[in-house]
This record gives sequence, structure tokens and C-alpha cells, in this order.
Amino acid sequence: MTKAIRPKVIVVGGGAAGLLAAIVAGRHGANVTVLEKNQRVGKKILTTGNGRCNLTNIDMHISHFHGSNPKFAFAALNRFNNMQTIEFFEQLGISHKVEDKGKVFPFSNQASSVLDVLRYELEELGVDTVVEAEVKDIKKIKNGFEVLVKGGRRYFGHRIILATGGKAAPNLGSTGSGYQLAEKLGHRIVEPFPSLVQLKLAEPFLKQIKGIKFDGGAEIIVNNKVMARARGEILFTEYGISGPPIFDLSRTAARWLQKNQRVWLKVSIINHLSRDELAEYIKKRFQANPTKTLAFSFVGFINKQLAPVLLKQAGIQDVHKKVAEVTATEREKIVEILQDWRFEVTGTNTWTAAQVTAGGIDVRDINPRTMESKIVPGLFFAGEIMDIDGDCGGYNLQWAWSSGYVAGESAATVGLHPGESGL
Repeated sequence: MTKAIRPKVIVVGGGAAGLLAAIVAGRHGANVTVLEKNQRVGKKILTTGNGRCNLTNIDMHISHFHGSNPKFAFAALNRFNNMQTIEFFEQLGISHKVEDKGKVFPFSNQASSVLDVLRYELEELGVDTVVEAEVKDIKKIKNGFEVLVKGGRRYFGHRIILATGGKAAPNLGSTGSGYQLAEKLGHRIVEPFPSLVQLKLAEPFLKQIKGIKFDGGAEIIVNNKVMARARGEILFTEYGISGPPIFDLSRTAARWLQKNQRVWLKVSIINHLSRDELAEYIKKRFQANPTKTLAFSFVGFINKQLAPVLLKQAGIQDVHKKVAEVTATEREKIVEILQDWRFEVTGTNTWTAAQVTAGGIDVRDINPRTMESKIVPGLFFAGEIMDIDGDCGGYNLQWAWSSGYVAGESAATVGLHPGESGL
């Protein structure tokens, strides 16, 4: 890049990845404009971590990331890692704390504080932030790109960073519009589907047990093979099942459903005891109170609203008979369903409920070290728009920060030739 030329970088999308990219490009001397179709930037940041913004995670292993080629994320995650992310935000004023399972949050417990410092830094760098600017088309021209915004406005940029997000949370502006922009420029799309989302089940008794929580395990099973497993707090809902373990399993379930496979969810309500230990415990519990009714005998062990439903699913219709009348075979069935309760997954909740998008721009067409398109020189990508997504726990935001950092740095420092000033 010649010293006389200050590259013009246009960032399409003012979410986490786009804002980080804009800051980094600005710090590297670029003339940066952010085009955001909402009335303000960073709306989705405000909702992350239940309004607290789960910035990153201490355990940043590549196994927490998914896509057609998860290893694509490796270069960016190394270039701007979790410790660098923490330091970056500390320098902006965000003190941090580490919570359960390595989750990193701002000490203020406010996602708004994260957005506040990002916006402050953009202003300090002189980044031009244009809101209510919905990009309708991007054209490659001789000296760079022409960006057409709804209403007729046009912008010129030497480099473009597409950071429009995916399709999750369309109420916050993620409508998948970036896919069409990328396709017009020759990029392939891996069919998007909702991830980190609740699962739908078809059982008729769900209304009876909605709102019941328990700490247990869950597995996704396809063709009698375990495809994924997770554990933690699980919640039954009127339409199916939710909770952090279910969110982490939802990507696997959705992917197999997308392939028209039957998907089963195995739920273990009691997974801290072995099969034999649980059988012995149930036997002793029944022997200690032989005159209690079967359903009532579980009060204090599992949720009392769950017991009648669970017992009937175990094949025991008379849940009010005395425990002394329960046969050894019936005890075995009770033990089995406490550790292996099967449900057929009928689908996922909608895009509105999803936390992240699986699928997106095919990463085969992107340079992992620069986030630059292999098809259109000068076009870069950042964040959720690409076919990379992470588990619950700060991994998706870390991908936004890391890919945004690399895209911003690359877009600002990639070579410009004399005469490419765009003037």
C-alpha cells in the first residue's frame, strides 16, 4: 500500500463482527464506513448472554466450533484469541470475570457496556456509522466496489467487509440478506439452519410437564448411533424441550433432520448413578415405605409433577397402587426410563428463537488467514455470515471478534495501487 493512499473500507453490518472489523481497520489507518440497516448498531450484542454479553470462553478449543470445515476457524482464532479479546476489552474499559464452564462476562453484568465502549472507540477513530442503510447491491468496479443502499444512496469502497450475520433472530435484523449479496458476487452458500435453539417433540403429555427443570444428560441418536451428547439443566416446554444441553445438541439434530433422517433424543433424568446403583436405590426406597402410592413414593426424588407421566411412559398405568405391589419387572422399567427416556425430534424452534445460524457462506471460497474472498479480490467476510458456528458459552462471539479482527486488519493493509483512490 502506498503511503499516499488511505484505503476506503466499507463494513456492511454493524453487529459484533462488523464493529470489531471497523475498529481494527480504523486503527490501521483506513477510512471506514459502517452501513447498518437497523436504527442503531449492535442490537444483537445487547441480547447475548441473557443481556450480560458472554464475551468469550477460557476453554477455546477448536472442538467447540462447527461447520462443513471447522478447522477453517483455527487461523483466525489463533490470530486474535480469547486472551487477546479479554485484553482488547480491558483496554476499552471492560473489566471481566470468569464464571461457570469458563464463560467470560463483563464485571458490570451489562451487555450495554460492551456496546458503549465499542461505539466510543468508533467515534474516537472517526469511523462513519450510517444507520437505516440497508444494502441492496454490491458491484465490483475497476477501482473497488460500488455499494447501493435502499433509497438510492451509493458508496464507494476499495474494500468491502460483509458482516451481515445469518438468519437467527430476524427481529434484530438478521434476515440472511448477506447471502444474496455474496451469491451475486459468485459465492456458494451452505444451506442455513437454526442452531442453539429449542427442539420440538410430538408427545401429547408435554403440557402436563411444561416448566419442569432437572439437571441431567441428553443424547441425539440417529440410526441407533449416538451422534452427540451433553449434560446440564434441561427444561420441558409446551412444544418440546430446552436448556443449554439441548441448545448444544440442536445443531446435530437439525443437520440430520435436514437430511430427512429420523432423529431421537435420549434423556437421562438420573445420570449421577449407574444403572445398578439406581436399581438398588429404587428397591430400598420402595422397601422403606411399602404403603405409599407409586407416584407419591417419588416425592423428594424427582419432580412430583413429572412422576405420573414418567411412570405411564414406563408402561405402568396404575400410578396410585402401593409400592409393595410393584413387580421387579416394573421396577426395571422405571429404572430404564429414568436413565433412557426416548423422544422423537420433530423439528427445531423457529429462526426467531435461534441464537445462531449454522451454515452460510461456503468457507472453501475464503482465505482463512485473511478472510478475503478467493473469488472477488477486495471482498472480505466476518462473523456469522460464514459457515462457522460455535457451542453455547461465548464461542460465537469469539468467532465474531476473531474473524472481525482478521477481516478488518486485512482489508486495511492489503495492497493498493496508485490510481485506486476512487476519486
